[in-house]
Amino acid sequence: MVLSNSFLPQSTLVITNASIKHNIATSISHVHIANYPLTKTIHHALFVTSTEAELFAIRCGINQACSVNSISKIIVVTNSIYAAKKIFDSKSHPYQLHSAAILSELQRFFNSNLNNSIEFWECPSCLKWGLHLNIDKDSKSFHPTPSYPSKISWDYCKKINSNNIINLWKMTFQASDGKGNNFLDLLDDDYNPIITSYIKGGLWLQAFGHSNSLCA
Repeated sequence: MVLSNSFLPQSTLVITNASIKHNIATSISHVHIANYPLTKTIHHALFVTSTEAELFAIRCGINQACSVNSISKIIVVTNSIYAAKKIFDSKSHPYQLHSAAILSELQRFFNSNLNNSIEFWECPSCLKWGLHLNIDKDSKSFHPTPSYPSKISWDYCKKINSNNIINLWKMTFQASDGKGNNFLDLLDDDYNPIITSYIKGGLWLQAFGHSNSLCA
């Protein structure tokens, strides 16, 4: 089936794949026309799901295929057919941004010629089909290193948000008219200053040099 279609000058073969390592997604699409590789696109993104990465690869491949005026048939080969089905899912889902972009591109493709068509073929990685095997190896061969690796963790994001909340609380408290009016002493019994800190999801008041904490 691939050979019979790949040699037709009006057909294009779009092969896609995606992988995620260390919270970094790699989306790759290869476009072949008449058994000749036309384009190869590679994108990296942080904090995306595998489905979103797969949809983005399909989106890039279809965009490249539609840019060729002589093409009348697009064949998308993917190992994530469940992701491709999201394109035509009319219900609300988190991937509608990519679905809308793909459908918009396909609308122009079909409007240019009513005989144009698109097909989606599933090729599981376990089959080790040549063209898909190459792109699968490519997607897993990249080892992108973020400029600030400590800043890609979820804990880091939580820490930043917590620090912002604590700093806002401090400023609000310092400017409060109720400060010192039997609201809260700024010093503990040992005359240590009391500050706010973030511990296990809660906001606490903690005294310097003291092991006990007072819940706010």
